[in-house]
Amino acid sequence: MSCQLQVQQILDKSLELEGLTFLQLARSLALDIPQDLRAAKGWIGQAVEIFLGAKAGCLPVPDFPELQLELKTIPINKFGQATESTYVTTLQLIGELNMQWKQSACFHKLQKILWIPIEGDKSIPYHQRRFGRAILWQPNQEQQAVLKNDWEIITEMVIQGAVEKIHGGIGKYLHIRPKAANSQAITTTLNEHGEVIYTLPRGYYLRSQLTNQILAIDNKLSRC
Repeated sequence: MSCQLQVQQILDKSLELEGLTFLQLARSLALDIPQDLRAAKGWIGQAVEIFLGAKAGCLPVPDFPELQLELKTIPINKFGQATESTYVTTLQLIGELNMQWKQSACFHKLQKILWIPIEGDKSIPYHQRRFGRAILWQPNQEQQAVLKNDWEIITEMVIQGAVEKIHGGIGKYLHIRPKAANSQAITTTLNEHGEVIYTLPRGYYLRSQLTNQILAIDNKLSRC
């Protein structure tokens, strides 16, 4: 079976989610919805992975590695707009750093994404939140160029030992945020003098400026 056909089958399967509540999906998979909403965000992503048969888990590769297809749930408001930035992958802070965009984990995770919009309004009980219409997206030439430039700026700063100077305002589409369970989770990197220092783990995130270009107008979710 061709890769194109396999991707189309996954897209067709994902379209079955449209309009379903989280509770309906949970029941179809014989899963329990977490009562503690602090764990809920990870749960819905894992539930969708199970539903669609994604296998990569936490590996730094696309969720469907053989198809180079990444899977992302994205919370949206009633106007079909993203409510937060979207995590892509971790930022490597130590070791042999790669300066080739097309060889990076970030590049491979951003080449083909199946977006699954979900209701993000916190006033809606978690189990009653619904899925929007799935979107299969690949970056166009302009988006690809901006993503590459953002990644290269950030990577160059890491190589130069300027990790502590990387702030959330750097990058048009791709930016950096701390990626840790709490402030006690630390990792190591090198400063500008080549000395080992301790810092918070960080991750690449897509700004809503880009994801709102991707989201289709028919993903507005009105409630009765």
